[in-house]
Amino acid sequence: MSTRELTKLGLMIALQCVSCYIIIPLPFSMSPIALVTLIVNLNGMVLNVKQSLMSMTAYLLLGLAGLPIFTGGAAGPGKLFGPTGGYLFGWLVAAAIIAYLRPEKYDFKRYAFLGCVISIPVIYLFGVVQLQMITHMGWSKAIMTGAIPFIPLDIVKAVAAAYIAGPVLKIFNNR
Repeated sequence: MSTRELTKLGLMIALQCVSCYIIIPLPFSMSPIALVTLIVNLNGMVLNVKQSLMSMTAYLLLGLAGLPIFTGGAAGPGKLFGPTGGYLFGWLVAAAIIAYLRPEKYDFKRYAFLGCVISIPVIYLFGVVQLQMITHMGWSKAIMTGAIPFIPLDIVKAVAAAYIAGPVLKIFNNR
């Protein structure tokens, strides 16, 4: 890999780590509102599939190893395999799918569409399934506490990521 590619990966991993500290706890949910989904979408929008998988996998492995980089400064296998760990796995899959489906040339509407229609459902699918499996709460409660309250702001974050992706791609692709 070139120095340029490694720099892009390092930057995206760092943004992912920092974004997990920007949270708003919710009293009715185990998952807080976090800036992290914006960065997950941005990851898929500015990196290719291989790079996206590498940066998200590195992020998950760093957190699994004990660095306090998961949402709210959590870390370790308890977080990754606990009730809210499915969202972490969803981030990996969502970023890779966006990277695979995004057009080569920047298109704000297409990027925003991918963030809203692909990323959000993929993240919630992984998150809600693991939440339900670990806590044994009913499916409707898992959906109501692990997905529904987050949809409006996640749409805003997906659109913001699409907007930010344009200038970031110009910087990343400027030789």
